[in-house]
Amino acid sequence: MSLAPGPADAPGTSRSTSATIQPNILRYLIVVADERGIDLRPLLEQVGLDETVMRSAALRVSYRQGSALIRRALELTGDQRLGLKVGAAQHLTAWGMLGFALSAADTLQHAIETGVKYQNLSGAMVVWSAGVSVRDDAFVLRAELPDPAIDPNLAGFLIEEAFASVVTLSRLAIRPAFAPRTVEFSFPPPRQIDVYGALFGCPVRFGAPANRLVIDSEWARARMPGRDPVTYASTLELLDAQAASRRDQQDLLEVLEVSVAQSLPVVPSFGEQARRHTTSERTLRRRLADCGTTYEALVEGVRRERVEQLLLRPELTLRDIAHRSGFSDERALRRAVRRWHGTSPVHLREQMLRRTRHAP
Repeated sequence: MSLAPGPADAPGTSRSTSATIQPNILRYLIVVADERGIDLRPLLEQVGLDETVMRSAALRVSYRQGSALIRRALELTGDQRLGLKVGAAQHLTAWGMLGFALSAADTLQHAIETGVKYQNLSGAMVVWSAGVSVRDDAFVLRAELPDPAIDPNLAGFLIEEAFASVVTLSRLAIRPAFAPRTVEFSFPPPRQIDVYGALFGCPVRFGAPANRLVIDSEWARARMPGRDPVTYASTLELLDAQAASRRDQQDLLEVLEVSVAQSLPVVPSFGEQARRHTTSERTLRRRLADCGTTYEALVEGVRRERVEQLLLRPELTLRDIAHRSGFSDERALRRAVRRWHGTSPVHLREQMLRRTRHAP
C-alpha cells in the first residue's frame, strides 16, 4: 500500500504532486522548530501552504510539499536527528478519528495493525507493513520509503520520525515503560548513536537489510487501557467511509494532473476540464475544495514537477525548460523557481544534479 508511487504511474506526472496526505508530521515539525527558535512559517508559502491553511482539519498536502518543507527544515536547523524529535513530540489526538480507533483497539498489536491498514488516513510518509515472526512470535513493524531514490537526509528523517512516533504513542497508550526488543535501520550508523538508545530504550542496529521495529509478544499482546469493541467497530465504519472518499479524491486529482501534464506547454482551462468531466465548473471547484486544493494549485504542482524533471537534463537550456513547462519566458521560470525553492534555476539544477550523483 503506497502513499506516493513513483513517476512511472503516468506519463509526465507522478502521484507525489497529489494533495492526499494529512500534514501531521509538518504540524509537529513546525512545533519542534519553534522550540528551537526557528520559524518555518515563511517556508510554507514556498511550498504552496500558509499557517491559516495548516490549521484546517480538511487540509491535505502532497508528498512533494511535505518533502520540500522537511528538507528546508533540516538545512535550517542543521539537526540530522530532527526526525527523532518530531516523532517523539506526537500525540494520538493528532491522528483524529484514526487515533480514537487505535485507543479503542483490543491490544497494542491490534492497534498497530489498524494503523497499518488505514495508513493513508494517518499522514504517514512511509509505507508501513506488519506481521508476526514465525520464528519467535515477535511482532515486526516495517517501514519502507515510497521512493528509494530520495536523498539520504530526507530518508533518514522519514524513517526515524516513523519509528520514534510509534514508540512514543505506544508509551502514551500502554505504559511509559514500553520498549521494543530491537530497532533496525538500513542506513549507516550516524555520529550521534547514543540518542537512539536513549529514545528507544533497546538495542539499535544500523546497516540492517530493512527498517524494522521488533516488539516482544508480551508487549504486543498488552491490552489497550481504552479498549472498547463497540466504539472500535463504529469508528472503523467512519474510517472506511473516509478511505472510500479519499480514493475518489485521489482519483480526481490524478486524472486532472495527467490531463495537465499531457497538455503542457498548453494548460487546459478550468472550463475545459469541467467539460471533460461532464460536470459544471461550480461542481468541479467544490470537489477540488473537498480535496483541500484548487485547480490553480494543481497546475502549479504539475508545472513544478515538470521543471524539476527537465532541470535534470543538462542539455536543455532554461529557455527550453520554460517553453516545455508552459512559462511565457525565462523570467517567468526564474520567478516560479524562486517562489518554490528560494533560489535560481541554475543553482537548483546544480543541487539536484549533485544530489543525483551522490545517491546510493
